[in-house]
Amino acid sequence: MHITVFFAFLASLLLAVEAQRFVRFISTDKREYYGDAILPSGTKDAAKSTRARVIRGDILGDFTITREVKAIKKLLAPLPNERVRTVRCVGLNYVAHINETGQVIPQWPILFFKPWTALNTPSDPIPVTEGYQTQGNFTSKMDYETELVIVIKKKAFNISDEEALDHVLGYTVGHDVSHRGWQIDRGGLPQPQFSMGKGADGWAPWGPAIVSTSIIPDPQVLNIWTKVNGVTQQNSSTANMIFGVKHLVSFFSMGTTLLPGDVIFTGTPSGVNLGKVDPVWLTDGDVVEVGLENVGTCTNTIKYT
Repeated sequence: MHITVFFAFLASLLLAVEAQRFVRFISTDKREYYGDAILPSGTKDAAKSTRARVIRGDILGDFTITREVKAIKKLLAPLPNERVRTVRCVGLNYVAHINETGQVIPQWPILFFKPWTALNTPSDPIPVTEGYQTQGNFTSKMDYETELVIVIKKKAFNISDEEALDHVLGYTVGHDVSHRGWQIDRGGLPQPQFSMGKGADGWAPWGPAIVSTSIIPDPQVLNIWTKVNGVTQQNSSTANMIFGVKHLVSFFSMGTTLLPGDVIFTGTPSGVNLGKVDPVWLTDGDVVEVGLENVGTCTNTIKYT
C-alpha cells in the first residue's frame, strides 16, 4: 500500500514538472510571479486558470516548477516587454488570406517588425489614440489578425529547419492589431507602410501562456480563430501556413541572431476586414478575442484614448 502511494506521488511530481504552461501573473498577495498554469477541468484555455504552480528561476534558462501554488488575480503578458529583444512579424502566410486581399503568394517569408512597446497583456484595452481615429475625410480602419506566436529560448544563428525547434521554448497566441488606413491608405502605395499601421503601443496583445514544445510537439495542427463581440470572424488551422514554424525560425536566423525572449508572430488566416466587401471596422468598445487551440485566448477591448 505504501509503495503504491509512493509511486502515485512520484508520478504526480513528474507530471507537474513536465506540465509547462508558462504564465506571468499578479497573485492575490499583490506580488508578481512566473507560474505553471493549473487548468480547470474541461478546458485547455490558460486564460481560465485561477491557480498556478510557482516557478523559481528563469523560464528562458534554468528554472524549477515548485509545489507552491498561488492564486491568479491577473494574467500579465508572458514575458515583460524589456525581456523581448525583438518582435518579428510575418505577412501573407496563409493562401486564403492572400487571396482575399488580392496579393501574390510570396516565395520567401515576408518580414516586418513591431516595437516591443506594442506588446500588451491578454486582457488590457487596446489603446487607439486620436491620430488613428476617424477624423475629417479619414476613416479609422481598425482590423484584427489572430496569429500563432513563437517564443525563442536560446540563441539561434544560421540554423537549419531541422535544428529550429531545439531553439523554441513554446507557443502562444497573439493579436496583430492593424490599421488599414495607415498601413495602406496613407502607406505610400504601391508599398504598404507596416510600421505606422501596426506598431502603436498596445497593438500586440499576447498570451495567456507560453505552452511548451513538450505539450505542443507539432505546432502545425492547431485551430486558430478570432471572435469580435462574440461572433466568429476567423477560423482556420496552422496547418494552412505557407511557411511553417521550423522554416520561419531557420529563415529569420539567416545572418541575424535570434536571442532568448525574441518572439515571432507568424501571420494571420483569412477572415479579416481588409478582405471583405462590406468591412465592419473595429471601433471604440469592440471586444476582440483571439484564440489558439491548446493555448488559450486573449480578450481585449478597443479603447479610444
